[in-house]
Amino acid sequence: MSTNIADVADENFTTEVLRSQQPVLVDFWAEWCGPCRTLGPIVEEIADEYRDVTRVLKLNVDQNPSAVERYRVQAIPTLILFQNGEEKERLVGAARKAVIARAIDAHINHDTH
Repeated sequence: MSTNIADVADENFTTEVLRSQQPVLVDFWAEWCGPCRTLGPIVEEIADEYRDVTRVLKLNVDQNPSAVERYRVQAIPTLILFQNGEEKERLVGAARKAVIARAIDAHINHDTH
């Protein structure tokens, strides 16, 4: 896994995601999920390319039911972009890199990327 991706859990979701000073892309995933494994390398590339402007975190849905319920994640993989404590974008399924990049670009300062 990329050094630019960390895990997040129910216990630290508020601190790490909702109170973050920069946008946070959360990858809701599970070990048993084939499409999640397919999306993994793409999320790693996004984490590397956007490391200066966006945090990327992974949340295991099997181990963190509170966040899954709170954000009504009904299918995985799901990527949710949070900014200033609010959900700004949601992508469900194994999205292409360009689609993920566009979703992030719509909410960041373009001068920094």
